[in-house]
Amino acid sequence: MTFNFDNFFDYRNKNSKMGHFQDLEHIDGLSISTTSANLYNRKRDDLVMFYFRDGANYASVYTQSKIVSENIKWNQNIKSKKIRALLVNTRNANAFTGKEGYKSLKILAEDLSTKLSEKQKIDEEKPSRIKSSDIIFACTGTIGEKFPTDKIFSSIPDLINKIKYTQNKYIWIKAAMGILTTDLVPKLAMEECFIGNKKIKIYGLAKGSGMIYPNMATTLGFIFTDASIPTNILQKLLKKNITNSFNAITCDGDTSTNDMVSIFATGKANNVEIKNINDEKIKNFEKSLFRVLLNLAKRVAADGEGASKFVSIRVKNCKSDEEAKKISFSIANSPLVKTAIAGEDPNWGRVIMAIGKSNVNIKLNKLNLNFGPYKVIENGILSKSYQETEVASYMKGENIDILVDIGIGKKEFTAYTMDFTKKYIEINSDYRS
Repeated sequence: MTFNFDNFFDYRNKNSKMGHFQDLEHIDGLSISTTSANLYNRKRDDLVMFYFRDGANYASVYTQSKIVSENIKWNQNIKSKKIRALLVNTRNANAFTGKEGYKSLKILAEDLSTKLSEKQKIDEEKPSRIKSSDIIFACTGTIGEKFPTDKIFSSIPDLINKIKYTQNKYIWIKAAMGILTTDLVPKLAMEECFIGNKKIKIYGLAKGSGMIYPNMATTLGFIFTDASIPTNILQKLLKKNITNSFNAITCDGDTSTNDMVSIFATGKANNVEIKNINDEKIKNFEKSLFRVLLNLAKRVAADGEGASKFVSIRVKNCKSDEEAKKISFSIANSPLVKTAIAGEDPNWGRVIMAIGKSNVNIKLNKLNLNFGPYKVIENGILSKSYQETEVASYMKGENIDILVDIGIGKKEFTAYTMDFTKKYIEINSDYRS
């Protein structure tokens, strides 16, 4: 594979360094290939393929938007037990493109499956025929524009030619860069654990910077593991661990037509058989999977469009999980809260406003509020120890933690978001150009 080092890091963010990212290495059964289909006005990788030469068990969660992209429809119609390839394109969402958009995916899947089958004959001792129904798609970019079928179709031979059967850190970063749109940095995460006596790798990458708000699992996220885990258990694990990871982030309160998080298991670790989600042998795997998901989700929120600060909002001691979630996101999605944070203004009144508008019953004399280590509200009134100069100084940091204690239950939820800066407006007023 030829490396284009200029393409590793977005020209808009010159602070990225190779050393900032974890050392993702090789996962047996997976190949990665990237190329430029010239979908942008500048030269960059914009088409990425993940190829599973022996197939992979997989599970996905998708957007709950009532208007979904054609690739989501395609994926939901796939009934294959194993996936052989995932093709990801940027610049075009293939949403609101109707029958033509769906037909484009059929054309691409048929061509890709034919060429991968030919690749099997060359490289495999026991080649298998790859069907178009063994291929799924992820699309991201502008909604409502004609899907660039011809450009992607003509780039498939290059993707096939660039297939390498081992990965390294450079290839993973190249793939993570290839799926970005308005993001400034690639998002990668990794964990290792054991199932029985077998060492297991869990690697992931994601993209997302705007149009981020959970209604399944926001943005695009892809998790890869060499574990041998049945599809039905993968689905349960993914759905369970999405709640407090990808479903705990918001950038702007908008849910995309294309949201998709998938996990692929190649089975090459040859671990002991896993029969159900409660099997003790996968407890460590589940914990590691959650850490990868949360790591990626936080990276999405921290890289929100125009963001200068990463914000954690923990709401505890509520009557129910749902009430804690409502309050968390009421604060996280408030433009007034987010602009105050951008301006480094300890305007706690805006947080109080957001709590009140959440439509959750509050006992005011039980309410407590902290900005970082500083008490702001105690038992429903301004804390006697509150010093605005101290909190104003805290607000100058890059990481802002807001803690709300409702004081009437035992349930909690943490949401992750970013601030709203002038840059956010600039990016979204000029997005399509």
